Amino acid sequence: MTRILLLEDDAGTATEILLELAAAGHEALHRTTLAGAAEAMRESAIDAMIVDRQLPDGDGLDLIAALRAEGRRTPALVLSALGSLDDRVRGLRAGGDDYLPKPFALVELAARLEALLRRPEEGRATRLIVGPLDLDLLGGTATRAGRLLGLLPRELKLLDYLARRPGRIVTRSMLLQDVWGYTFEPNSNVVDVHMGRLRRKVDGEGEPALIRNVRGQGYVFDVPG
Repeated sequence: MTRILLLEDDAGTATEILLELAAAGHEALHRTTLAGAAEAMRESAIDAMIVDRQLPDGDGLDLIAALRAEGRRTPALVLSALGSLDDRVRGLRAGGDDYLPKPFALVELAARLEALLRRPEEGRATRLIVGPLDLDLLGGTATRAGRLLGLLPRELKLLDYLARRPGRIVTRSMLLQDVWGYTFEPNSNVVDVHMGRLRRKVDGEGEPALIRNVRGQGYVFDVPG
């Protein structure tokens, strides 16, 4: 089930969108302020955002721009009564992936959201900054608070996979399929061996643990406070 963050302060509009998301099988988190949405992004694994612009504490584009500056590429569909060409261009330049002026048809919103969720991962940023971690996927390096981690290519891919799903349990089956490309689960401890090495490199002595083992389930990347 995909998790969608809805940032919309109009109660009627929010109710309609939430019903549409539920009907499509999505799990939705509803927030009405920039502060609430920013907190949700820090604490939950979000697959896509639907963001209104005119909010009690500012412009929804400010949230998107801040996330992009951090290297987070969560797909964002912008909603707004500001529908002029200049407004749409501003929304896209701020980091929005699509822009839907109000009023809109729910069926069109659903279709645009599904299109964003289908976009391939190749379009994502090659730089990811999460808390003390700085991953340069193009250069093949990773640092924690300036400390070079010396990761092997597979370890860097594992860390990238975990860091893009903060707070979410990632199972061994998910890692085998998405990182190793296996369509079956081999009778080995390949995941645990690699994850053990990765954790020793990422979580140095005296540093708060970023990667946590959840017994019998998998691993979690804990978002730094």
